[in-house]
Amino acid sequence: MERLLGKTLEELQGVAAECGLPRFAAAQMAQWLYVKGATSVEEMTNISKLGRQRLAQRYEVGRMAHTLCQTSKDGTRKYLFPTSTGGSVESVFIPDGDRATLCVSSQVGCKMGCRFCMTGRQGFEGQLTAGDILNQIYSLPERDRLTNVVLMGQGEPLDNLDSVLRATGLLTAPYGLAWSPRRITVSTVGLRKGMDRLLAESQCHVAVSLHSPFPEERAAMMPAERSFSLEEFLPRLAREDWTGQRRLSFEYIVFEGLNDTERHARELVRLLAPMECRVNLIRFHAIPDSPFHGAGEETMIRLRDYLTRHGVTCTIRASRGEDIMAACGLLNTQSKKESTES
Repeated sequence: MERLLGKTLEELQGVAAECGLPRFAAAQMAQWLYVKGATSVEEMTNISKLGRQRLAQRYEVGRMAHTLCQTSKDGTRKYLFPTSTGGSVESVFIPDGDRATLCVSSQVGCKMGCRFCMTGRQGFEGQLTAGDILNQIYSLPERDRLTNVVLMGQGEPLDNLDSVLRATGLLTAPYGLAWSPRRITVSTVGLRKGMDRLLAESQCHVAVSLHSPFPEERAAMMPAERSFSLEEFLPRLAREDWTGQRRLSFEYIVFEGLNDTERHARELVRLLAPMECRVNLIRFHAIPDSPFHGAGEETMIRLRDYLTRHGVTCTIRASRGEDIMAACGLLNTQSKKESTES
């Protein structure tokens, strides 16, 4: 049965026509789906009973509850959500005072193969639909507390850009949650073609996984660098106007003896100082059989202070949820799939 969650207002108008409903029923459906958070067609009580019956014969809302929840000692919660294709993805809810952020997945697994990432080890298993992406938000028990969404979970958002743009478009649409796009951040390793579309078709914040300012060193950690290099996407970002409310940030996991030297700091300044941007330094969260080691706190502070002194705004991101494998780079649903199939 086809799902309603993820359809635009125009598509819902087509659904209404197909089911013999008046055109204005599309707006009613949109309100139930995207504002009131209905879980079934039967809840749409301002649509006639006969109309709901016709609708339910062809469509379902498409909401799917989480199948697992883990809570960290710091209050972070990791949820496992099923997908429309039979897979599963993890989402991370991060409360922080008045802010509450949800880290959302865009693919089952990932094609990018970053050597420091558990999702990269999982490999690519499938794309999420816009409905799958939205389900992580709408089926979240803490949905009403959310202030921000970051597409930094499993997968490369620009490798599934149609679904990502549709989902973020529905979150920001007047008939949806009417969120400001500034409440949403899209993360990427820097796919050039996808970047062009993201910048042209969305006003969401952009976060780029950088991790080294030197292409050859970056490629050793991030195979995607060989196809989508710094030399290709950084000039595109430099041409964009970042002086308004839209933000550009660079994610930088700091590895001991690998990307934490003054040589790296100087090159980061050379590359990034001309841009209005922020660098987020991230602690490495160890994964099994990894050759990488996280830099110490003193090194993190030294790198932060060097960048800040030389004109690059820099912060050290607080680590959350490491004890439940919910921190940056730790999401992986391969074991969940294997346990389900066994």
